[in-house]
Amino acid sequence: MYAKYVYVVDGARTPFLKSKNRPGVFSAGDLATQAGRTLLSRQKFAPQDLDEVILGCAAPSVDEVNIGRVAALRMGCGEKVPGWTVMRNCASGMQALDSGINNILAGRSNLVLAGGVDALSRAPLLYNDKMVNWFSDFAKKRSSGEKAGQFLKLPFGALLAPVIGIMKGLTDPMVGLLMGQTAENLAHRFGITREQMDSFSVRSHKRVCAAQDAGHLAAGGGEVEALYDKDGNAYTLDDGVRRDSSVANLAKLKPFFDRKYGNVTPGNSSQITDGGAWLILASEEAVKRHGLTPIGRILDSQWAGLDPAQMGLGPVHAATPILRRHGLKLDGVDYWEINEAFAAQVLGCIAAWKDEKYCKEQLGLDGALGAMDEEKLNVDGGAVALGHPVGASGARIVLHLIRQLKRKNAKKGMASICIGGGLGGAMLVEAF
Repeated sequence: MYAKYVYVVDGARTPFLKSKNRPGVFSAGDLATQAGRTLLSRQKFAPQDLDEVILGCAAPSVDEVNIGRVAALRMGCGEKVPGWTVMRNCASGMQALDSGINNILAGRSNLVLAGGVDALSRAPLLYNDKMVNWFSDFAKKRSSGEKAGQFLKLPFGALLAPVIGIMKGLTDPMVGLLMGQTAENLAHRFGITREQMDSFSVRSHKRVCAAQDAGHLAAGGGEVEALYDKDGNAYTLDDGVRRDSSVANLAKLKPFFDRKYGNVTPGNSSQITDGGAWLILASEEAVKRHGLTPIGRILDSQWAGLDPAQMGLGPVHAATPILRRHGLKLDGVDYWEINEAFAAQVLGCIAAWKDEKYCKEQLGLDGALGAMDEEKLNVDGGAVALGHPVGASGARIVLHLIRQLKRKNAKKGMASICIGGGLGGAMLVEAF
């Protein structure tokens, strides 16, 4: 737990826009800039008063490599405000928050804008090594005859078989498994059925629909802010949600990651999505200096490592030490956010906490931690319905949890996320 208070002053995110198998309307820089400008425009301080801007991004474009600095300048923070970028896969946005917290605790910063972004629809198609070598050889040719001869060696098969960048990014290099295959591992380990996965997914969609209808996830509701393209078109809602989602409809989808024996489908997995989220963090000194009214504070955070082939259980390994430090049980916090990378992954976390053997052997507990009240979990839906713009999700769940706690007149909540590579992250928050 932290030695002094780190306050959350405000936050905002873009609508999460589902990939349509082609580059989306907005670059990651566009997403971060628009959400940040809107957020900063309603503050009592000027953008130049920030001590730093920290942005998590798992897949920055080559023309926005240090996207934190790009966004800071485009938002009008000025040349003197440092902007930098962090990457911890699915928890990049949460890592940005943690980095800001640590700098506040160390006294290096007092007012920090931190968050995450990704435009996964713009993940590149790459040439494979055979094509790259052909281009290299072509560049060495000098005469027209040599160049023509090289064209005769053009490997058309390699030319028409690009490497899909996002598939490479979602494959763990240590165990050689796609993230969805690690979710299949959890389903097998804990006996999670296809019907359970699909039912969880339907619930996620229905909860997002209810939150949108109630205005909690509508533009201008305090969390989601509209995006505008160059033609003036407005994007106001997370557009991946399916109002017609049903177990019967999802049952028609075929497994994608293990086509013969598996149960993880596109319908019970998070979507490929573009989006960004920001939070303003402040020390007690900054709150007083600028006359700010915080919406909450971050009480504690934890990172954990585990078997990359079981990476979906990261929330269990990260949240449990926080609970123990604060003398809490699973029901000791009012609400939970666990990022829904896959339905099987969240259900696996719930099962692991109920499993005495797992808790003893993997967590060092005396017995099972117990059953989670799922009415306290992801009450406004999650990434299965909203999508999972990898760099943004860790920031989104923290922001949404604080907003939700305030709306429910509740006090404490836990936000946790699984991370590719066999990691987990969690934050304990308190709303005012």
